[in-house]
Amino acid sequence: MKAFLGMGLLGSNFVKAMLKKGESVQVWNRTASRASAVESFGAKAFTDITEAVSGADVVHLVVKDDAAVNDVLAQAEKGLKPGAIIIDHTTTSAEGAIARTQAWAQKGFTYLHAPVFMGPANALDSSGYMLVSGNQDVINKLEPQLALMTGKVLNFGPEEGRAAAMKLLGNAFLVTLTAGLADTLSLAKALSVPLSDLSTLFAAWNPGTMVQARMDRMSRGSYENASWELNMARKDTGLFIKAAETAGTPLAVIPSIAAEMDKWIERGHGTDDWTVIGKDAVS
Repeated sequence: MKAFLGMGLLGSNFVKAMLKKGESVQVWNRTASRASAVESFGAKAFTDITEAVSGADVVHLVVKDDAAVNDVLAQAEKGLKPGAIIIDHTTTSAEGAIARTQAWAQKGFTYLHAPVFMGPANALDSSGYMLVSGNQDVINKLEPQLALMTGKVLNFGPEEGRAAAMKLLGNAFLVTLTAGLADTLSLAKALSVPLSDLSTLFAAWNPGTMVQARMDRMSRGSYENASWELNMARKDTGLFIKAAETAGTPLAVIPSIAAEMDKWIERGHGTDDWTVIGKDAVS
């Protein structure tokens, strides 16, 4: 029998998927109505967290952050079955994941941090990516059941906290991608370009295909033989900013990128490939 703590959109859909597979699941949420909402799907909801985890061999949780994980597990501790396995899908700091792994091991429990790249729809149809790292014996034991929850389990090796770090890196890319896309949409507005035309451009010319090659080049630290010189990239960036200023349309991230470009041009890298602005990150 399993317990699941945290009945937000992700947690509740994880539970619904488990129930469809015939598993017995006890649930709890700080706002009791969210837990009782999944009873119609076959879960058993509790208002007392110690009762929710009582008898569970495996306890899953998805809550807000490190503080919430620590608080929820502290409340649940008295009800935990001796030797129970705790699987935490919350996006947290790497330091927090490491500390909890060690602290719960000292108490006689197995704690595995297993964050995910999954939305609620993925949780419901068991597709997406789950990240793990740490004790490989523990991971090998749990991987078959984790694989039932998601399309793929990505094992990043024996280092505790690495899965947490990888989740943060993935989210960092999503944040910067979205901020960059917001600036692109703002610039389209400034240039009176309809969004349908922008969609047509990206449907035919997909810049996402460049990510791996660009990251490989930056990782190698190879900035000679430029495919796009920094000076030229900075010139274009100036055109972005001028068009937006003329239209009175604010840009969120491009001005900061322009300032970074200026620093590298001042250092004598104007004729290098523009990816040189990431040199300090990989050196």
